[in-house]
Amino acid sequence: MNTKGNKNLAEQYQTFQNILESLKKLTSAIEHEAYGELVQEIEFYMTSPFMFVIVGEVKAGKSSFINALLKAERDICPVAPSPMTDSIQQIIYGEEESMEIINPYLKRMTFPEPSLRDISIIDTPGTNTIIEHHQEITERFIPHSDLIIFVFEAKNPYRQSAWMFFDFIRDEWRKNVIFILQQKDLLGKDDLAINMQGVRDLAIKKGIEKPVIFAVSALQERNNDQDSGYLPLRQHIESNILSENTAILKLSNNIETVQQIIEKINQSFLIRKKQYEVDLQFREDIANTLDSQEDKTGRQIERLSESLVQTYHAITGKKIEVLYQRLSFWQVLKSSFSSLTGGGKSLKDMLMDEAKDLELSLHTSLKQKLESGITDVAEDIQTMGRLVQEKIKSRKNILAKGDEIFADIAERRSHILADLQRDFRDFIESADNFYDESLVKTSGSLTPDLAAGGGIAVVGIVLSAVLNGAIFDITGGILTTIGILFASVSLGWKRNKVMKQFKIEINKGGQRINEEVNAKLKAYTQRIKERIDHHFFHLDSMLEKEKKEIERLDLLIGQIRNDLNMLGENLNR
Repeated sequence: MNTKGNKNLAEQYQTFQNILESLKKLTSAIEHEAYGELVQEIEFYMTSPFMFVIVGEVKAGKSSFINALLKAERDICPVAPSPMTDSIQQIIYGEEESMEIINPYLKRMTFPEPSLRDISIIDTPGTNTIIEHHQEITERFIPHSDLIIFVFEAKNPYRQSAWMFFDFIRDEWRKNVIFILQQKDLLGKDDLAINMQGVRDLAIKKGIEKPVIFAVSALQERNNDQDSGYLPLRQHIESNILSENTAILKLSNNIETVQQIIEKINQSFLIRKKQYEVDLQFREDIANTLDSQEDKTGRQIERLSESLVQTYHAITGKKIEVLYQRLSFWQVLKSSFSSLTGGGKSLKDMLMDEAKDLELSLHTSLKQKLESGITDVAEDIQTMGRLVQEKIKSRKNILAKGDEIFADIAERRSHILADLQRDFRDFIESADNFYDESLVKTSGSLTPDLAAGGGIAVVGIVLSAVLNGAIFDITGGILTTIGILFASVSLGWKRNKVMKQFKIEINKGGQRINEEVNAKLKAYTQRIKERIDHHFFHLDSMLEKEKKEIERLDLLIGQIRNDLNMLGENLNR
């Protein structure tokens, strides 16, 4: 299309070319081969003559119409009683007559006809053909057409297949359309007027405000009958299509086509973007759930620790009172005298008995406290796993696997989430994932009997083993120290000095219980949380890639849409 004489139009064509380059980047980025090919075809057809696509049912008289429209010295399209056009025929100008078979369904023919210098003709199979690929191939030319001519039999312009094809064109591409009632010579004037009004009413109903309709007769045109109807048709084409505004109209048509492409891509992109936002929210919900459950479990651990320490101090407090009495001057003297005369236990033996009694009381009471308190802690850790498992099951799917643009993204996402659900189910069911060997070994306990429960059910067993071991280590250490202290008691020691040292050791033990129970159980909780969170590694990787890709596509789509709108506004000024 020649634009050299119009600087402004040349600039607009260049702007459109830049838009096509951006659109090629976009179709490449989304890996949509069909749209990529379509953009390349737009580039090709931008410099081609105006393309007229002729559509209609078999035997509607399309071939006769084309021959009459071109006023060729010979029939370019064969006319016969049976259907002749079983493939797409692209008819263009050429210095010599030729025919090239592009593929089994497309022929390109050249003719040295002057009328073909300004237009090219796409002659299509009938819209009611039983061969499925015919309509698919016909649709391939629609996006590049500058004018679509619907040819109907004047006697019956209401056949369903032609109007269904019209619906496709209007819904998908909103192309420039005119309606032809061919073979008007076979119909009386009144009946012809009725059918023309019927076509007008149908077209208006289907969204065309001012339908352009012509009634023609190829037979009358061949016989040079002035009433053939071709004269007003040619005048309309020359004044409205092949005028000095031809380049503007062609550019406008292609802008419309590109807008349709970008809007289709954008519609799917918005769904993909929404899916990303939902997945991101899902991932944040998982993270928040883990953090919340960790905090809740931490508070349970602190309550359990406080309860253990309170029980510990209650027992040791009573023992302090007993020892204070046992270490009075008269009691020590009495014990020493009885020991010397063989009438009773020595002070050392008496104090060791008190130490053993304290050990028994601590283990009995603290174990009971553990059994009642560990249930809540274990339940919180188990709930952490169960909540995450339920959230994985109830994730939202918005981007369909059959999406026209992003089916591959939907498929990849589906595989990642299916793997996540399967792997997490296996994780929950395996006791080994909740058993912490290093934690149990550190406590000095024996390995818990994992056969007693599978998966998260083993948490209570692990925690009991850990805490029983921890309490044993702590109280055993305290009692050893106290036992050594008691064994060293003699008449030369002062009671206050002994009791002061005893209280110091007791307080150290209480502090150690508090610190170790908190540290061990919170560390265990955090490790379980980390093991759960690690299952989302592949989802996190996908979301990170999606974030970058969506930002890139969002920018590119926005730029193309903005450039198209500005170009359209400039073209309409």
